[in-house]
Amino acid sequence: MPLSEYEQRVLEQLERDLGSDPKLGSAMARASRPRGRYVWAGFGVVAGLGIVVTGAVTQLVIVGIAGFVVMLAAAIWALIAPRPTVAPQSPGRAAGRRKADKGFMTRMEERFERRREQGDL
Repeated sequence: MPLSEYEQRVLEQLERDLGSDPKLGSAMARASRPRGRYVWAGFGVVAGLGIVVTGAVTQLVIVGIAGFVVMLAAAIWALIAPRPTVAPQSPGRAAGRRKADKGFMTRMEERFERRREQGDL
């Protein structure tokens, strides 16, 4: 079912407002983490699992704990990898700065109040 004309306008307006939010833009512009780091972390988790199994077979608790620590460290190492940042997309952000100063939620509340006063809701 296609969107109505009103829904299309609201969607376009929301897209424009989200594009003018500098905090969201910087979060979305970040590049993904390097895949190599995930591969090495996967090897670390598998190695830790192997150590845990070895500890269970030999009935040495300390070896099992060491294997768990290796698995946990590998997983944490993968998750806390720093993300490289991407340069800002366009220098034209200064024009939308005035709107961004108010805050997204404040603008949405003002827009809602205007619509309610006009009887659009």
